[in-house]
Amino acid sequence: MAKFIAAIDQGTTSTRCMIFNHSGEPISNCQMEHEQIYPKPGWVEHDAIEIWSRTKDVIHGAMERAGLLARDIAAVGVTNQRETTVVWDRKTGQPYYNAIVWQDTRTDTICDELAGEGGQDRFRFTTGLPLATYFSGPKIKWLLDKVPGLREAADIGDALFGNMDTWIIWQLTGGISGGVHVTDVTNASRTMLMDLENTQWDDDILQAMTIPKSILPEIRPSSDPNFYGCTTNDGPFGGEIPVCGALGDQQAATVGQVCFSPGEAKNTYGTGCFLLLNTGPEIVRSKSGLLTTPCYKFGEEKTVYALEGSIAIAGALVQWLRDGLGLINTAAEVESLARTVEDNGGAYFVPAFSGLFAPYWRSDARGAIVGMTRYLTRGHIARATLEAVAYQTREVADAMEADAGVTLKTLKVDGGMVDNELLMQIQADVLGVSVTRPKVSESTALGAAYAAGLAVGYWKNTDEMRQNWGVDKVWKPSEDDTARTQNYAMWKKAVTRTFDWVES
Repeated sequence: MAKFIAAIDQGTTSTRCMIFNHSGEPISNCQMEHEQIYPKPGWVEHDAIEIWSRTKDVIHGAMERAGLLARDIAAVGVTNQRETTVVWDRKTGQPYYNAIVWQDTRTDTICDELAGEGGQDRFRFTTGLPLATYFSGPKIKWLLDKVPGLREAADIGDALFGNMDTWIIWQLTGGISGGVHVTDVTNASRTMLMDLENTQWDDDILQAMTIPKSILPEIRPSSDPNFYGCTTNDGPFGGEIPVCGALGDQQAATVGQVCFSPGEAKNTYGTGCFLLLNTGPEIVRSKSGLLTTPCYKFGEEKTVYALEGSIAIAGALVQWLRDGLGLINTAAEVESLARTVEDNGGAYFVPAFSGLFAPYWRSDARGAIVGMTRYLTRGHIARATLEAVAYQTREVADAMEADAGVTLKTLKVDGGMVDNELLMQIQADVLGVSVTRPKVSESTALGAAYAAGLAVGYWKNTDEMRQNWGVDKVWKPSEDDTARTQNYAMWKKAVTRTFDWVES
């Protein structure tokens, strides 16, 4: 058997290829950023062709750094930014329009119109999701309605839709020369077009959104022993390798953190912030503003579900301090700057740049810094930035405990922001529970590798994966409860100040 598993992690700000050994250790990594396109306030786009180009580059880079050939790779897994929507021509491979990113709010009018018949929860029982600009379905409808000639192309079968998993897999398996048009249950669920119970496209919702089923990919397991397809000899891997694992990025991180038992939870700190709780084969319907979503489906086994709290802005807030305000030169500087002060100086930063996601689902909200006085310094703003991530996570954790009836004992964390040790301590203080960082913090790529490796027998079962997980560091909450009582109450007050900013 080949020695390694390759994972492609196509994220919101960058794409990486990581190669893992049987112990779940990365032996090679190559990462490249891509452009963020902001045509109008609230609009966020990506160039799908640029993303595929970056994908090819990082595959070449990771393989060359490890000195590997295609025969050394047993399988390929893909994980991706969810909900980001691209529609392309199956004959030419050219997108009809830029990819519309999950953070984009242009579909607010469409969502309002759809909510006119049944409210924001019109499709929640079927899909587990509220009507919100976050999800792919309204984005597809916007493209079909607004891009000249696209609806006609869809009607005759020339147009293909995909989130980024589908786009990358189609390209890896041949593109215009026979690429397979597939997605997995986790990504399909984020379109607001899939029935949670039977994990198939729902005809009634498709009709309501006027989306032809012909444009949609086939829904497959997250780990598929029958393979989606194989890479091509003229592709970036330079040989035929099974492509057989796919998971939306947050579900992939849950798998990478080996949260295979009901009640186990993880939080990923990336561009956004996402807390997932495994609920097993049971569909738990949220009453507290959370999402119900597939967690993973391995082969012919039953689909495993999760409750999810989605936060739009986490690492993106630090990126904005760097690129938008020039307050810092590198993302890592936010920690040292925040350490120059002992507290937030009375300032609270609510980063509702794309509205508020869980548990509020308020597309009318916009970002605000409240409590400002002349006393504030750059350090206080940096500290308030980190606290915003921690407070948003606390709100989601509270909602999760209410829905699932479980008390959080510890929180497994991963993603780019977990290197920020001040943030991790703030998070422990705000939650009042320990925060645990694993030895491999890039759990998203590892989860995609696990899904692919399981499909080809590289890992025999989930027990083998559990054996790979190890603790790097634990942060325990402070005995001083100010962060989780008084400061948290002020945060909740600050959030209300962002409501109703955007008027219809």
